[in-house]
Order: sequence, then structure tokens, then C-alpha cells
Amino acid sequence: MKIIRFDAGFFLDDPNNRWCDPAYQLEPGDPGYVPPVSPPVKPPTKHQRMKRNAYYPIRVGDQLVWLANLISKLPGNAAALALTAAQVAAAQADARWLIYVLQFWLPAVRTWSVACTDAARDAQTGDGTALMVLPLFVAPPLPVGTVPVNTGALNRIFALIQTVKDSGKLTEAIATDLGAIGSMHAGPDLTTVQPDFKAKLTAAGVELGWGWSGNGAFLDMIELRVDRGAGGGEVPLAYDTTPGYTDTHPLPATPAKWTYRGIYRVGDQQVGLWSNPVSVMVGG
Repeated sequence: MKIIRFDAGFFLDDPNNRWCDPAYQLEPGDPGYVPPVSPPVKPPTKHQRMKRNAYYPIRVGDQLVWLANLISKLPGNAAALALTAAQVAAAQADARWLIYVLQFWLPAVRTWSVACTDAARDAQTGDGTALMVLPLFVAPPLPVGTVPVNTGALNRIFALIQTVKDSGKLTEAIATDLGAIGSMHAGPDLTTVQPDFKAKLTAAGVELGWGWSGNGAFLDMIELRVDRGAGGGEVPLAYDTTPGYTDTHPLPATPAKWTYRGIYRVGDQQVGLWSNPVSVMVGG
């Protein structure tokens, strides 16, 4: 019979204390032994099946369209979102200022920067026939209705959208109208996803460096199994919801090859393909 020792710090220091290691089970022939069906399961923490892009575009040209849409659509949705006239006006002012900065001021600065580079070159290697005049930057005029605002305009817009989201008043239709909802990712083909990981022996045990392969939003956990090469065949090791697992099973006194496999799970179902076997030499 294996004796379970609950040393001080056991529950804090063991990287796998969320799972029951087979080393601490009764052995066949011991009184009260019950063959294990599967290791204990930590309740999955992921429930999202569809992943959204961020609603604010990456390209400046698309950002200008997004900001202009906000200016146009926010007043019509103000009542449903319980926004005051002052809140709407402030958001519109922020959006107009950002449009000016991104569409007019920033390109003008870049054009002037090129002129400055040309002027620096002329100052060094010009033909010497004319007195040099350095280029001066003249900001483009503000469009009608646009005024400077405090710094952090985009942060304030994001904060306003988050406020109406938290209020529960931002319906799917209004969010779509305002451009405040990202596009959907359909997710991977769950019949073909396959874990890929490596195993290495460390002072703490055998580290299995598994990950989500970019599909963490659509998967709940990985099921890990191990064959310790003692003729017992492959047995359950763990269901893990956090990438990276350390097998702390006691090392054998003589050299042995431990072989690991894993497969992803969604809820109580295996999905995709088993990983290729990964082996490591231990003991001795």
C-alpha cells in the first residue's frame, strides 16, 4: 500500500495538486482497491465557442470610417442607451477631433517631415546659388464643427461603449449599428485539432509543454495519458485546463521510458486527434 504523506506546503507547492497522482492510489490487491476509471476532472473554465475580433479597426482608413459612423449613429441610439445629450456631444467631439488628427493633421506632418529631410540634404549638398529658407509646418485648418479636446479621446470613447455594455442596454442590433461588436470567428475544425507538445525531465518531474495551438477560445482542456513502460500499458494521467503540466510521479530505481499522449476535450467529449507519442527516459 502506498502511504499518502501530507507534508507542510504540500497543497501549495505541488504544481499538480489539482489532480490525483496515480502514485497515491491503493495498489491492486490492497483492501478497498477500486480500479480507476479516469482521473478527477477540474471543472473547465472556458465556455466561449465563438471568438470575436476587437471592434475598433486596425487600419487608419477603417478607423476613420468607424469614427464617422459613431458620430452619425450615436444620437439615434442615445435614448435606448440612456445617454444624455452631453454624453453624446462629448463623444462626437472626441470622434471629430480624432478624424481631424488622423485624416488631416498626421498626413500633413508626414509631408512636412519629407520636406525637412529634403531641406537638410540641400543644406549639406545644395548648389549654393540661393539663400536657404527652412520649411515651416502649417497645420491644416479645422473642419467646421471640430474643436480640440483633451488628450485621451479614444480612451473616452471606449469607456463610454463599455459603460453602455455594462448597463445591459447595448443590444446586438445597437452594437452592430454603432460598430461596437467585432466580427465572428467560426473556430477551427474540431475533428482535426491535435495537441503538439514536448516532454523533458526536470528536478520537479517530467514537464509536458502542451498548449492550445491558437485554439484556446474553442477548447476546454487536454486529456493526458502515460505509459510508464512497466507492462501496465497506457493509463490516465490528468485532465488539464492550464497549458503546461508536470508529472510528479516518483521516478523508478532503474531506467525506464515513459511515453505520453494527449487529446483535446470540449466538455465531456474528446475532440480532434490524439497527439503523437512523446517519450522521455527517466530513473536509474
